[in-house]
Amino acid sequence: MTAVDRTPVAPPEVAPPVPAVHRAVRHRSPARLALRRFTRNRLAVVGAVLLAVVILASVAAPLLTPYEPTAVDLDAFRQGPGPEHLLGTDSSGRDVLTRLLHAGRVSLAVGLLASLVAVTIGLFVGAVAGLLGGWPDALLMRTTDIVLSFPAIIVVVVLAGILGPSVTMLVVVMGATNWPTAARVVRGLVLSLREQEYIAAARAAGAGTGWVLLRHVVPAALAPLSVVATLLVASTVLGEAALSFLGLGVQPPQASWGNMLNDAQNLTLIRTMPWLWLPPGIAIAVTVLAVNFVGDGLRDAVDPRTGGGAR
Repeated sequence: MTAVDRTPVAPPEVAPPVPAVHRAVRHRSPARLALRRFTRNRLAVVGAVLLAVVILASVAAPLLTPYEPTAVDLDAFRQGPGPEHLLGTDSSGRDVLTRLLHAGRVSLAVGLLASLVAVTIGLFVGAVAGLLGGWPDALLMRTTDIVLSFPAIIVVVVLAGILGPSVTMLVVVMGATNWPTAARVVRGLVLSLREQEYIAAARAAGAGTGWVLLRHVVPAALAPLSVVATLLVASTVLGEAALSFLGLGVQPPQASWGNMLNDAQNLTLIRTMPWLWLPPGIAIAVTVLAVNFVGDGLRDAVDPRTGGGAR
């Protein structure tokens, strides 16, 4: 009779259940992780809220005040803040609050459009230089160095004298002089990307430079470019304010924060009528600070190696 093996068989090992927290982290998308890192940065959240308030107030300006930004009332000449004019009036009797809100539209539009122009040019130049290499890279990078060597204020002065100061001129000049930063960021990213295996596989499969640029390089560059764009918005808002203060930017009667400060150049006005310069000065400071906070939060969100966290 054949002996039966009665050795006990060990039950199959069962993997321990994965905790719910780990399952949630595993299935969380990169966008959700970036949003979580952004919201953990308290200063970034505060900056986003302040920036949203400034933008909404500027967009809703006609609904928030009953006056027109260019309406002159000589009977209300340099009135202090009161029930009729919450922030007082200027030297032409115009309501300061109304002009402040409408000026926000112009200053923010210049900052956003000039940054968009700069980022678009920088993305194209940096991507082409990094992807092609060789003499195109050298030529584009030397062009970048040349643009960096030109002081923007001199370019604005020359073009303002030739074309006349205007919002369009500001956007074009500030966008055309601020793209080298974006170009260098994108070029550095592309130099590391083009050595990756999936780029080599795409080229081996017959993908051309345009395909690689649009399908792989541009999507990878959007995250770091968003950080560069926010910093450019802050610098261009400051640049617009400085140029309009000097009379080289937005021209009256159109309001901007810079030319509102221009109305209070007199030392007597600065001492006795602070409502003429404090509101636009505070608006510039708050907007730039908020944009910088948002940029800092975006940097932590798109690159966790920077050590972003709750602050």
